[in-house]
Amino acid sequence: MASTTARPIPRTQDLPPEGGFPSIRYKRNIPKKGPSGLTLVLGITAISAYGFYRYFQGKNERHELERENMWSRIHLVPLLQAEHDRDTYRREQAAIKREAEIMKDVPGWKPGESVYHTKRYIPTSIWVIPEKD
Repeated sequence: MASTTARPIPRTQDLPPEGGFPSIRYKRNIPKKGPSGLTLVLGITAISAYGFYRYFQGKNERHELERENMWSRIHLVPLLQAEHDRDTYRREQAAIKREAEIMKDVPGWKPGESVYHTKRYIPTSIWVIPEKD
């Protein structure tokens, strides 16, 4: 083998640059998403406050309507009672006329006389019996 005369190559060591390498970023760099916690709490509080306001506003309105209905019924009761009394009187007079017509042949029968042995007023009952098909 032949011997070679090689001239030595100067070796340079791999070194860091002057001033060193830049620092390595190892923290997560995630962009901020959405509003902050304080903003969320304030938003939820505001929406809840508005909801409660509307709820109680509706509750007060319903209460006022119920009160108005109650007073309208209270004021209508005398009118309805008078109408019912007129209807009852008309029906009783018609019943007395029918009774007088039906019982005209019975001696001693007095039409319109109470069949109950009491002085208390007992209103007549009207029974509506549906016809059989």
